[in-house]
Amino acid sequence: MSENYSLPLSDVISQFHLEVLHLPDFPENISIECARVNRPGLQLVGFYDHFESQRLQILGKVETLFLSQLPTEERHRRLEDFFRSSPVGVIVTSSIEVHPETLELAEKYAIPVLRTDEKTSDFMAALIAYLNVELGPRITRHGVLVEVYGEGVLLLGDSGVGKSETAIELVKRGHRLIADDAVEIKRVSATTLVGRAPELIRHYVELRGVGIVDVRRLYGMGSVKATEKINLVITLEEWQQGKMYDRLGLEENTMNILGIEVPSIVIPVSPGRNLSVVIEVAAMNNRQKRMGYNTAEEFNKRLMESMGADY
Repeated sequence: MSENYSLPLSDVISQFHLEVLHLPDFPENISIECARVNRPGLQLVGFYDHFESQRLQILGKVETLFLSQLPTEERHRRLEDFFRSSPVGVIVTSSIEVHPETLELAEKYAIPVLRTDEKTSDFMAALIAYLNVELGPRITRHGVLVEVYGEGVLLLGDSGVGKSETAIELVKRGHRLIADDAVEIKRVSATTLVGRAPELIRHYVELRGVGIVDVRRLYGMGSVKATEKINLVITLEEWQQGKMYDRLGLEENTMNILGIEVPSIVIPVSPGRNLSVVIEVAAMNNRQKRMGYNTAEEFNKRLMESMGADY
C-alpha cells in the first residue's frame, strides 16, 4: 500500500488526445504520480498553503476569465508565482486561447502545458477516473479471475485444487476469463477493486497434463475480458471430513483486500461436484444480495414464522 506508482505524461496525452502547447522534455520522461487534480483558483489569488505541485493543474474558463480581467503586469506576476511553484503539468480545457504570459513562463520554468477541447467538469471527471485506475494501490494474488453473469469472481485456493480447470469449464459455458495464475488487483475507489492479468500471461491458462492454452484463440474474443471488478471471492479447498461448512448461507463472511471488504465464501472440492455450476449459483446469489434480496434470510424468516405458528 505504501508503494508509489507513476505513469508517463505521454500516456495521459495519448489517452485524452491532448494538444501540446509546450513540453520541456520528452513526455515519456515526465512522471505523473498523483491521482488527484487541482483547479488553481486559490493559487491565482496568492494562497499557496497546502498546494500540491504533483497534481495536474486544470485551467478552465473561470480561471482564464479571472486572469483576463487583471492588468498585464499583475497577470504576469500571478502567473509567475504559479509556474514558480513547479506544477507537474498544466492542462487548459475548452480549447481556450492561453495568454502569451502562460507559454512564456511555462518555457522559463520548464512546465508542460497541454490543451483539450473537452469541458472542464467532464474532462476532470474522466481524468480522475483514469488516474485512479493507473495509479491506484495494487497487489498481485495467486488465483483466477472470471466474469460470471456480470459478477467478477476471484477464485483462490492451493495449487492443484482445480481453479484453472474450473475457469475453462466456465468459459465453455459462456462466461469470460480475465486472469489465470496471477491476478493484478487495483483499488480504484473507496469501494471498488479491479483485477486484470499481467501482460505476459494475458488470455493464457495452464492446465496440468495439457500445458499452456490460449483461451482467446480456442474460444474466441468473447471468451476473454481485459479487466473486471471483483464482487466475490471464492476459496476452493479439499473437502475435509468432519469440518462444518455453511449450509444455509446466513454467515456473511468477507475478505479484506487493499482495505476493502469483499464478500467471501468457501466451497469444498470433492470428486463428483460440478464446481462450475456451483460457482454460477454463487455468483447469481451474490448479485441477488447486492440487489437487496437475501435468500438465506428470507428462508430463515419463513422458518421462524412457521415455528411460531406451530406454538
